[in-house]
Amino acid sequence: MKVPLSWLREYVDLPAVTAHEVAEKLTAAGLKLEAVTSYGHDVKNVVVGEVLSVEELEGFKKPIRHCQVEVGEAAPRQIVCGATNFAAGDRVPVVLPGGVLPGGFEVGARKTYGRMSEGMICSERELGLGDDHSGIMVLPEGTPIGVDVVELLGLREDVIELEITPDIGYALSIRGVAREAATAFGVAFRDPADVSPPIESGPSYPASIADPTACDRFVLREIHGFDPHAPSPFWLRARLTRAGMRPVSLAVDVTNYVMLELGQPLHAFDATRLTGEIVVRRAQPGEKLETLDHVVRALHPEDVLITDGSGVISMAGTMGGLHTEISDDSTDIVIEAAHFSASGIARMSRRHNLVSEASKRFERGVDRELPLYASWRAVRLLAELGGGTIQPGATHAAIEVEPVRVSMPSGHPGTVAGTHYDRGTVIRRLEQVGCTVEEGSAAPAGELAAKLAVTGDDMLTVTPPSWRPDLTDPNDLAEEVIRLEGYENLPSILPAAPAGAGLTEGQRLRRRVGRALAAAGYVEILAYPFVGERDFDNLQLPEDDARRRAVRLANPLSEDEPLMRTTLLPGLLKTLVRNVGRGFGDVALFETGLVYRPAAGAPERAPVLGVERRPTEEELASIEGALPAQPRRVAVVLAGELQRSGWWGKGRAATWADAVEAARTVAREAGVDLQVRADRHEPWHPGRCAALYAGETLVGHAGELHPRVIEAYGLPPRTCAMELELTRLEAVLPGPAETPPVSAYPVATQDVALIVDAAVPVAEVETALREGAGGLLESIRLFDVYTGAQAGEGRKSLAYTLRFRAADRTLTVEETTAARDAAVALAGERTGARLRGA
Repeated sequence: MKVPLSWLREYVDLPAVTAHEVAEKLTAAGLKLEAVTSYGHDVKNVVVGEVLSVEELEGFKKPIRHCQVEVGEAAPRQIVCGATNFAAGDRVPVVLPGGVLPGGFEVGARKTYGRMSEGMICSERELGLGDDHSGIMVLPEGTPIGVDVVELLGLREDVIELEITPDIGYALSIRGVAREAATAFGVAFRDPADVSPPIESGPSYPASIADPTACDRFVLREIHGFDPHAPSPFWLRARLTRAGMRPVSLAVDVTNYVMLELGQPLHAFDATRLTGEIVVRRAQPGEKLETLDHVVRALHPEDVLITDGSGVISMAGTMGGLHTEISDDSTDIVIEAAHFSASGIARMSRRHNLVSEASKRFERGVDRELPLYASWRAVRLLAELGGGTIQPGATHAAIEVEPVRVSMPSGHPGTVAGTHYDRGTVIRRLEQVGCTVEEGSAAPAGELAAKLAVTGDDMLTVTPPSWRPDLTDPNDLAEEVIRLEGYENLPSILPAAPAGAGLTEGQRLRRRVGRALAAAGYVEILAYPFVGERDFDNLQLPEDDARRRAVRLANPLSEDEPLMRTTLLPGLLKTLVRNVGRGFGDVALFETGLVYRPAAGAPERAPVLGVERRPTEEELASIEGALPAQPRRVAVVLAGELQRSGWWGKGRAATWADAVEAARTVAREAGVDLQVRADRHEPWHPGRCAALYAGETLVGHAGELHPRVIEAYGLPPRTCAMELELTRLEAVLPGPAETPPVSAYPVATQDVALIVDAAVPVAEVETALREGAGGLLESIRLFDVYTGAQAGEGRKSLAYTLRFRAADRTLTVEETTAARDAAVALAGERTGARLRGA
């Protein structure tokens, strides 16, 4: 909302303050400042001149005129001009040599087109009054010659631009901002809506309201004999321009002016194009309307419409129809002012992607009492500026609406703010807002009565003003008291920290996992939890895969991603592609977050319950049944070199084993030993995919991605990934960590090299060795894998180091040898392993 300061001063007796000081006061009152813009302060030496004669210069490609202009000096000025829309005798603005136009453009005397030009005759755009540059600005007859144009036209202006949030729609008007300014400065406020329409002698053009949920007040007034060619006066056009609106014609300009001044949108109909009674109703199936922007719109059954006997003539509160618009020959005009449903207009505006100045005001809430006064103000201006006769009477269709009354303890604002406001201050501030405050209300009961007895507060019954439909709750009223008393006056008190049990084991695990992966070289990301069917296709998921069953959003941010994710991998892979595209080829990323897995047969939408009572157990169960399971997962992706190449030598590319090691890193933080088994699971490579188990519980997968997945996403070759369900790890947490006893006795080391079939997983061999070695085994490490002629065709050699230690003694060679032999024997029994060389 752009507020010219001179317009604001018409309704507020502001002291001698600058626009910046006014803006500071409004900001302190809760209105967000966007900018303060000054116009015309650099303009000088622009006066009114009269064109005495015009000489057409020949021999040029465009019209060139040499003019003699009287500017109130000893001799006329000679000025060369290219415009043709003025003639001898016209009064025009002239910038004299040495003068300055908006933007710092200096004008001097110079020779052009073979003639001397001593200044310049100005258009509206050159004076900063609008965008019209089609011709010279011709001033009204009788304008005094030689007077300062800056003062005459009010070129010097400061404009305060405010960002109006949805809860203060009343501030989308000079009236609303002026009321706030008057309160902020403690000065008088003159309401521009304080006009006195004549007593209604009868109805004007016939109208009615067919749907009370769409409109509760509808007013029509008529003016006949209006001059459609009458121009808008300069002051009106200047104010509209400064307020950010483009002047169009007198009829349109007046309705826009009243809307900006009072906050009440208006619409003007050509009375000769109306047919029968005007009715406000909802749309019917199949109806269409060609709006003023020449777009034919198919209407929705919930759209709020203005209709007559011919059909739809306007989308109420949003945009009029082309058929009944004011044209260059419209002499009989019907002015409409109404109070439409805020939610109905908001939904219609978004449904048709059609946002207008009127819809922005209606959807935020318009003063229900304004239509009678705003329509009278508009027809009076039209009659004064464009001639014509105001027809007696007014059509006033209205639905009775019970005013909102809010009961509030007088101490409630202080309780919300954490400070004390006395009862008189609360009442005074609410009355400044426009509320009517009555002392006392129905006797409170229960907990509220006990509280009032302790605090000594009494109850207030508050009736908000008609221009504040946002005030419906005691907290709304408390906010008004607090902001007017000044947010800067609120005490800064550090709240006491409540006693608690600290972090849960699950929360501790998540933090440990994040720190461990970061220490291992991974970078955390936060991706959007939205995916599309294309992501499931790119992951090569089968049609019957449970991960394709996803929750669909009712109002997605993007139609390409309307589903909630069932896996973390799409967000990680897209982030990887973005990094690689920007030149970062060696990437290791991780993310921890929720996935959303609806159960088979679950309803697509949860039931929507009323708020008039507590839901029953069955209703709560139905809501729970519609909610998807939301397990927490951690996933990583790796591409490029894990260990960088450099002067020290060649690096090492990330492999599937690194993805498995990332899973082990996570599991170690949970105190869980992972078992790794070969598996086939999309989107991983069927020969390089590991299933990760905690005991007999499957907790995730890791490995190298399938080549088709890499191609679909545009990933680097041999990209690897891991996804593990933290929720399942949390379920098997062993509890508080216990420090193992530290033995003071030396370690005994035994190395074994086993020959096994090439198809035998290393993890199975290691598991057998660990179980067979018994309780003396401290650790086991694979330090060599050999495949070659000495191992045999289709065989491989696995070399392990086994470390043994006892807590109470030094182990003998016989004990460690026996433990090693037992481990080898069990490995041979389970996997067919034999000692190399045996």
